[in-house]
Amino acid sequence: MTDGGRKTEDGCGTRNSEDSMDTTERVLRRELAAVYRLVAHFRMTDLIFTHISARLPGPEQHFLINPYGLLFEEITASSLVRIDLSGRPVEPGPHPVNPAGFVIHGAIHSARPDAHCVLHTHTRAGCAVAAQADGLLPLNQMSMEFHNRLGYHDYEGVALNLDEQKRLVADLGDHPAMILRNHGLLTVGASPAQAFLRMHYLERACQIQTTAMAGGAPLVLPAPEVCELTARQLSGEQHGSDFQDDEAYDLAWAALLRLVERIAPDHAN
Repeated sequence: MTDGGRKTEDGCGTRNSEDSMDTTERVLRRELAAVYRLVAHFRMTDLIFTHISARLPGPEQHFLINPYGLLFEEITASSLVRIDLSGRPVEPGPHPVNPAGFVIHGAIHSARPDAHCVLHTHTRAGCAVAAQADGLLPLNQMSMEFHNRLGYHDYEGVALNLDEQKRLVADLGDHPAMILRNHGLLTVGASPAQAFLRMHYLERACQIQTTAMAGGAPLVLPAPEVCELTARQLSGEQHGSDFQDDEAYDLAWAALLRLVERIAPDHAN
């Protein structure tokens, strides 16, 4: 970003003055850049072809998204592009964006005021489960977090059709995550950190499922009431539970930020 208010240049050739943006945007840019680097570190990328978007505060309906053409491991806070609800840049810059890549994100941001961040992936395990008729099975504690809290959207081709947006939003409903059948995974969050943590565990749940199914042995599914109880415990809905740990989320994110500082200290540039 900058050093002491002076303009600096990051490794991708982007110049940006911190004097020209408020503190909230600076913090959000760094958090979103950290999430891009974490998605790359945990091998959830698809070259340059998936996206993580974050809503900027204010009445303008502006968002931050990755510049088209950069790998996630190259993205920095200052290279993120500010766009409008149609996916078009709202200020000049050296990097293009892919408006078609914002069709899904724009629909969800518009319909879900709580979805400040939308994260979409095309991972091997995620796409494999998205191709299975039964979707995500409650095979493990990680998958039970999403029990009855996961939307499903049928494949309609490359997501370029604006008419599809209404159906996609309806299928997501008020869930924190969705499986796009024959396509991939999607999570939303009140922050980039929350969307990432949800995606991390949704991806792990898909990995566990594909591994368990590959073993060939019969699968054991817990009783539905146990799955529901576990989902309520993990989501914080089970009030009075001994499981309550209000610090867990913040501690996990702080640990991930320390990881980003070690593996990608340039993300905040």
